[in-house]
Amino acid sequence: MPETPLIPHLGVDPTSGNSGRALHLHILGSGSKGNCALVEGPEGYIMIDDGFSRREVLRRMHELNLDEARVQALVLTHEHSDHVSGVSVWCKRFDGALFASEGTADTRAYLSCLPFCAFEPGETLEIAGVRVETFATTHDVVNPTGFRFSYGGDAIGYATDTGTLPPDALRLLADARILALESNHDVPMLRTGSYPRMLQDRILSARGHLSNAQAAEAVTSLVFNRTEQVVAMHISQENNRPSLAVRALAEALGASLDDELGTSATLARGDGPRLSVRAAGQNIPISIW
Repeated sequence: MPETPLIPHLGVDPTSGNSGRALHLHILGSGSKGNCALVEGPEGYIMIDDGFSRREVLRRMHELNLDEARVQALVLTHEHSDHVSGVSVWCKRFDGALFASEGTADTRAYLSCLPFCAFEPGETLEIAGVRVETFATTHDVVNPTGFRFSYGGDAIGYATDTGTLPPDALRLLADARILALESNHDVPMLRTGSYPRMLQDRILSARGHLSNAQAAEAVTSLVFNRTEQVVAMHISQENNRPSLAVRALAEALGASLDDELGTSATLARGDGPRLSVRAAGQNIPISIW
């Protein structure tokens, strides 16, 4: 695993009382039935996608003690319905900034009528006091995008719904304190499961989704000394299990499982902070500090 000097962070971690974390990631849900996450920065929250009803977003936010009034902006990864179906209703009571890659909003009538600021993957944005570097991903949509959020020396890397990780994605996901990376399917489960062959092939293609094995291979070059959290994202309920994703990532990183169920794993490092591996779920929101 690559080693780099620890980079000082700013901010306060309310769970520990120690300074050092400027950004936090709140995952309301990740999977084929709905996706929504919030990056918490100095001026409030940046919402990533919204594939839930407004009522469900609020319920999950309140479960994490998050205030919806602090949402300052919404950014989209792509236009599939499990990522955008709640956007139009959310925006009826939201006047914050909206961002989507060029062409994404035009794919759906209920998005095209909203005042999205368009960008090309590769551009750097300043949103709610946070530096947002964008990069192209590979998925069967118009212009899919991943993000690196940075502030005060802290960084979050975020990439889901991609069949590969292009060079710019690898560069911008590397050395983030929090890495949220797709680990969608277990290949043997997918190939022996109920999905028709055409759908299996689509998922396995370069414009589909990252498998556990692909995510595990990627983290060996993405996780550096200051990385504290690796989160497996967009886990298929049909073709994967959270424990399989965690086990694959843990094995690649040399981390030890925290329990027999494989719900999480930890790597103790004498020359840096502990590394935790966990899985984001479809139904239970989590906060990553």
